[in-house]
Amino acid sequence: MKILGIETSCDETCAAVVADGRRVLSNVVASQTEVHRKYGGVVPEIASRAHLEALVPVVDEALEQAGAGDVDAVAVVHRPGLIGSLLLGVTAAKTLAWLHDLPLVGINHVESHIYAGCLEREALPFPCIGLVVSGGHTSLYTCDGPRSQTLLGATTDDAAGEAFDKVASILGLPYPGGPSIDEASQRGSPKAVHFSRPWLGPDSLDFSFSGVKTAVLYHVRGYGAGAKTRRTNLTEQEVADVAAGFQECVVDVLVGKTLRAAEVCGLDRIIVGGGVAANRRLRARFEKETAAAGLDLILPPMPYCTDNAAMVAGLAYHYAQGGEVAGLDLEARA
Repeated sequence: MKILGIETSCDETCAAVVADGRRVLSNVVASQTEVHRKYGGVVPEIASRAHLEALVPVVDEALEQAGAGDVDAVAVVHRPGLIGSLLLGVTAAKTLAWLHDLPLVGINHVESHIYAGCLEREALPFPCIGLVVSGGHTSLYTCDGPRSQTLLGATTDDAAGEAFDKVASILGLPYPGGPSIDEASQRGSPKAVHFSRPWLGPDSLDFSFSGVKTAVLYHVRGYGAGAKTRRTNLTEQEVADVAAGFQECVVDVLVGKTLRAAEVCGLDRIIVGGGVAANRRLRARFEKETAAAGLDLILPPMPYCTDNAAMVAGLAYHYAQGGEVAGLDLEARA
């Protein structure tokens, strides 16, 4: 079964063809990073217009690269995300499904990030603990199967990726913040500047990164009146040290809570998905800590960490096999 997947939940226009839920025949991504860079973040209206221009060429390229002839279904992310961006993808998918009389499958963006770790694998890795860590989401799940997730904990304020973007802005590093912090921290010491870890209590599996972001702001700009405009002239090494200290704080919490969830739930396998899963320090710490704890770790290859449509088409296979298809009344939900 070959499925065409479409992903337009934020600022990447993505299309892919995946066979039988795991074999990726094509995976095309049109990035909008350069479009949004001068604004320091994603501008929803600009993102929608960029999707409108890129969507048809991206779908065409995905089908051409796949060289697979006809597809058997169309899948699309319809929640959550930026409403304008979602509407474009959903409208395109519904149109294709109607024109070619194909089943339509609606996919949850967050669930598809968990499934990214299943692509190109011989066997499905369930049950497991799933951590989705991205610009919009930081969530822990127990995953009994590709279509069965139970939320254990989530961010109470900023997602980890959002905190990376904001801290990068405070430090004068370029957008997107995740790769910039990752790169700067390579030259810094994680012990030079310490930030308190927001554990939220010994039994909590929720996350909170707003306070760490504020601590970085105060460290850089000072306290009291004028702090919003006053900026310490940090050296390049000081910027690297702050970046490394902030990153280590976030990584400690992400790894610690995920391993705690595995212990509480009695599971011995962990999947990490989402854009922040591309962070080198996070990947290294997960590899070290899971090995020490005797746990299996699944980290998606880099192309499947950030937004892509291969994870959408792969997950959709299991919904289609289970008869869970959508009608042409499928709605985008922010």
